[in-house]
Amino acid sequence: MSSFQKATLLAARSVGPLSLARSSFLARSMTKATRPSHFRALATVADAVFSAHKAAPKAPVSTSTPYQFDKNAPKATPAALKLKSGHVFTGTSFGAQTSSFGEAVFTTSLVGYPESMTDPSYRGQILVFTQPLIGNYGVPSQEKDQFGLLKYFESNKIQCQGIVVNDYATQYSHWTAVESLGEWCAREGIPAISGVDTRAIVHLLRDQGSTLAKLEVGDEVLENKEVEIFPNPNERNLVSEASTKEIYNLNPMGDVKIALIDCGVKENILRCLVARGASVTVFPWNYDFNKVMDQFDGLFISNGPGDPRAAMTTVQNLATAFKNPSPKPIFGICMGNQLMGMAAGLDVYKLQFGNRGHNQPAINMQTGRCSITSQNHGYALEDSVLVPGSAIKGWEKYFVNANDGSNEGIRHQNKPFSSVQFHPEAKGGPQDTEYLFDDFLNLARAEKVKISSKPFFVTEPLSKEVTRPAEIVI
Repeated sequence: MSSFQKATLLAARSVGPLSLARSSFLARSMTKATRPSHFRALATVADAVFSAHKAAPKAPVSTSTPYQFDKNAPKATPAALKLKSGHVFTGTSFGAQTSSFGEAVFTTSLVGYPESMTDPSYRGQILVFTQPLIGNYGVPSQEKDQFGLLKYFESNKIQCQGIVVNDYATQYSHWTAVESLGEWCAREGIPAISGVDTRAIVHLLRDQGSTLAKLEVGDEVLENKEVEIFPNPNERNLVSEASTKEIYNLNPMGDVKIALIDCGVKENILRCLVARGASVTVFPWNYDFNKVMDQFDGLFISNGPGDPRAAMTTVQNLATAFKNPSPKPIFGICMGNQLMGMAAGLDVYKLQFGNRGHNQPAINMQTGRCSITSQNHGYALEDSVLVPGSAIKGWEKYFVNANDGSNEGIRHQNKPFSSVQFHPEAKGGPQDTEYLFDDFLNLARAEKVKISSKPFFVTEPLSKEVTRPAEIVI
């Protein structure tokens, strides 16, 4: 027995028989070190990029600076989040050595930062995480599933303009991880800042509303220069930027055909459709789907970033589809909810700080059941006009947010049209409302059977007389 094994057993005897048994097992295991392990180890890996960025910055210009420098120990590159309101939060950079502008918003999600950062709905935004520790499980690979969709991301790149965290884990550990969060941000050209009081930032955003910001990286942030111009990403057509430029198809052998209008669709929305047997054809946001709806069994309007009023072409196409005397089932999520509501005659307004996270309660107005949902939106439908006798006939509230009373969905009382503001497909959870995909595809399948010239089977009435051949007597 080695000296280390003896020391282990001696230490175990000093703390009791239970620990002794465990240590004996440990000692026996050590004698089998040459045996191949059947378990994959969860290695803890250091962030190489963060270490490489440890270059000593310039000396502080005044004693009021939050940075305290040790001449014998290099420090990470300084960074700062500067809000249009004038507030400045200083910290250290762990991402790309560049600066960016965007709308500062916060998310209350506890997990799923790779999915959040690649969600096209975050395009143009600087994302503040309320979860203090970020980066502890690294970043997975670009592996794809059997449908050709990314398994661990919602798109093929980081969509947000930058990220802000309280405590960045410079070491990560997870069996799917291939690189650190800092390495991923640096490779994608996305700035990231750590060491700031994210609670104070969230209080500001909650009280004064979402605001424009700049995430600045470099030694010059110590000089606290004022930023005079903050470009507003919501003035751009972010839907057009996030949408596909070409038409493509997934699961072509599916039993029901769905046309999907891509306003910035998430990979898991596509997966939730094709995994349920649907063949999905994805169209650009401004494609006139009314020209081809005779080839499909249903229409899906996806999520997307920015102001929904930038996608008025889609709204007009939806208004035309609503007037079809033989309508196909239509379902929308997030941006899709807002576009369908506008096509029905509702207005939209900007929320003070939006609803972003995995813990938003939505009440089903038909059943009274409250579900915990994942959300990511800064705009909402003005649904107060959806009352009996209103000018907008046929439409009713579907879901309502239990926190702030904002709209979480609408539905038509007579036609197969409905939409929700939250994300039933949430990657990272919760999955309480994923049944809505089944409801939509069941409607599409029923529509296919109804209009099909060749039904699956034809029943014969039981009262039909059966002519029997005459009996031959020999």
